[in-house]
Amino acid sequence: MTRRIAILNVVGLTQEHLGKHTPHITKYAEQRSVSSLMPPLPAVTSTVQTSILTGSNPKQHGIVANGWYERETHETFFWRQSNSLVQSENLWDALPNESTVANLFWWFNMYSKADICVTPRPVYRADGRKIPDLWTNPLNLRTTLQHTLGKFPLFNFWGPTAGIASSKWIANAAIEVDMMHSPTVSLVYLPHLDYPLQRVGPNHPSIPEELLAIDEVVGKLLDYYQSKNIEVCILSEYGIEEVQYATAINRTLRDNGLLSIREECGQEFLDAGASQAFAVPDHQVAHVYVQDESKISTVTALLKNTAGIEFVYTGDERGELAHERCGDIVVVSECNTWFSHDWWNDDSKAPDYQGTVDIHRKPGYDPRELILAEGWRGSAPRIAAKLLAKKLGQRTLFDVVTMDSSKVRGSHGRTPAMGSPSPIVITPSCAKKMPQSLPVAALKKLIVSWVNS
Repeated sequence: MTRRIAILNVVGLTQEHLGKHTPHITKYAEQRSVSSLMPPLPAVTSTVQTSILTGSNPKQHGIVANGWYERETHETFFWRQSNSLVQSENLWDALPNESTVANLFWWFNMYSKADICVTPRPVYRADGRKIPDLWTNPLNLRTTLQHTLGKFPLFNFWGPTAGIASSKWIANAAIEVDMMHSPTVSLVYLPHLDYPLQRVGPNHPSIPEELLAIDEVVGKLLDYYQSKNIEVCILSEYGIEEVQYATAINRTLRDNGLLSIREECGQEFLDAGASQAFAVPDHQVAHVYVQDESKISTVTALLKNTAGIEFVYTGDERGELAHERCGDIVVVSECNTWFSHDWWNDDSKAPDYQGTVDIHRKPGYDPRELILAEGWRGSAPRIAAKLLAKKLGQRTLFDVVTMDSSKVRGSHGRTPAMGSPSPIVITPSCAKKMPQSLPVAALKKLIVSWVNS
């Protein structure tokens, strides 16, 4: 007989968040075992989630960041969703044959062998509009969920209006899926804390209110799952550090004649394939790709002398990150710094997509997409006018987010061994006592053991 388990991924949750502002989570933790988790480098969404679900490291599963450079096509891709990109066995392949898995918004969900899948998949219209939508397996689940819960609030899932509404929708969808399909394992992604912790930083006075908001969502799920005798594990992927500065590695490479730029229509575009070296930043970690191996040592020396960079790794120093998708050089920021992908020295020369929410076109993760621009550019009347134009089918550039890297106040990617806060795991009651800390890759075997206990 198998045991049913729900894994609640409360992004950004750390030991410091337990207390009066998370009453439901804290009460649950007091009755269970709580351990620190050791994420791999980089401690970012796609890499950590894949390490949890495969029980392996990035060198084995191949997810070296949220995005990376493809040497064959000379293109950089972020936030792809096909599970075929994962090169290790997944959790659902390791469970007993009669077990079923529901994956609600964990990454690399599409075309996997998970029995039930729900993931965001907007429709991009030819007139430039982005329409909120889902990809599900089975296909009719998409219609059922959106009929019952309304359209998935995509613009509350990412962008300047990202907030609690998306986590509430996902939690409600998890309950609906459980009532319809009774999965053995439910993987539930609750991203809310990620937004304010990056926007305003972990020490901002508004964070207690945000903790209360996500705690209420978790409390609803705990009540539901416990009423169905479903064991619950609460975990997080990473802790978020306060940051004050951004380091633009590509500007440094450009200033040293290593970056290739095309100028079109008065704007500067990166030509990665023609560059001798360029960086693909992802929060506090960046992959640096060098075209000529003989120049790796020169670029390494340059980066070691660049302000804002604490660690520079090449060759075997890259350790469990040394996959073929990995940069020739991996750099890690100082604790109070994150990496932007910027290569322009004048904002008027930035590509037109830079002031928009465009997670697929930018060759790096950009947390500025969470923050509206100051003044007229990010004002309510201008936004309303642009939304009306889009609704009428007119093409218009929705350039309303800030380009000021100093506005970002929280980041992640560094590991606890480097000084970042540790994510945590609160184990279910069926679990044996856990050690004080364990690597995230250990969770796959633990989840299988909990199902079989």
